[in-house]
Amino acid sequence: MRLGVLDVGSNTVHLVAVDAHSGGRPTPMSDWKQPLRLVELLDDDGAIEDKGVDKLVGAVQEAKDLSANLKCEQFLAFATSAIRSATNSEDVLRRVEKKTGVKLRILSGEEEARLTFLAARRWHGWSAGRITNIDIGGGSLEMSTGTEETPDLAVSLDLGAGRLTHQWFDTDPPERKKINLLRDFIDAELASPAEQFRAFGETGLAVGTSKTLRTLARLTGAAPSSAGPFVKRTLTAPGLRQLIAFISRMTAADRAELEGINADRSHQIVAGALVAEAAMRALNIDKLEICPWALREGVILRWIDQGPNFEGGS
Repeated sequence: MRLGVLDVGSNTVHLVAVDAHSGGRPTPMSDWKQPLRLVELLDDDGAIEDKGVDKLVGAVQEAKDLSANLKCEQFLAFATSAIRSATNSEDVLRRVEKKTGVKLRILSGEEEARLTFLAARRWHGWSAGRITNIDIGGGSLEMSTGTEETPDLAVSLDLGAGRLTHQWFDTDPPERKKINLLRDFIDAELASPAEQFRAFGETGLAVGTSKTLRTLARLTGAAPSSAGPFVKRTLTAPGLRQLIAFISRMTAADRAELEGINADRSHQIVAGALVAEAAMRALNIDKLEICPWALREGVILRWIDQGPNFEGGS
């Protein structure tokens, strides 16, 4: 069955079409995305501005039309942190459904973490033992750990790269004082969850998912995406610290010239790197293995398992 999966994230609206079946590996037949940066289109009250909603409606309609053209038999549409945390989220959902006919399902932060964990487990297999997964999106950070397909612990924090850039940095490059203050803030937010994670003991495999972590790995020397998904890619704590010292002094335009990063994300990669470094330090992780699968694959895998009864991350 051809399945269309629409992910309305904090940075992009992303549609993948896959031929999905039980026991098969979900491989995209078509991949389309449009940058929106919804998390940066919040007003002072935390509501998504009208221009942001209009852009979202247009992108969802385009994705729906593309899905129909690709002859997708099922269409799953979900939204994550930017809409989840917006104070006008219900109004946004109503406007999208009225204009496009698409009913977006908001995933909770815990669902997001659980579905991403499922994707990491299926990719790395049972031999990985206990997996601890870190995923840094535009609006939130998800962390999970477990020995099965359902994690023992899954948490979500509003520590996304785009959100923190929007809230903390008002110069380009960011001021050293603001970087230090943001570091302290991230550490404080991670303190309690990290204590919960440490209670589960040693990690067999530390995994990193998301575009942010793939980009950071690439900037520290990992193979490019053109090398394919089966090439092993890692991100080390020492390499990450060196990278932060380098890119935090650069403008977004200069960062965009680096191999492995695009202009749409160059402005928020410093904040993303700070979150990655702090999370690895808090969880005593020296190296992350980068997983090519993440939330969208988790949604697809759960749908394959549950079919019409798909309910998300539980």
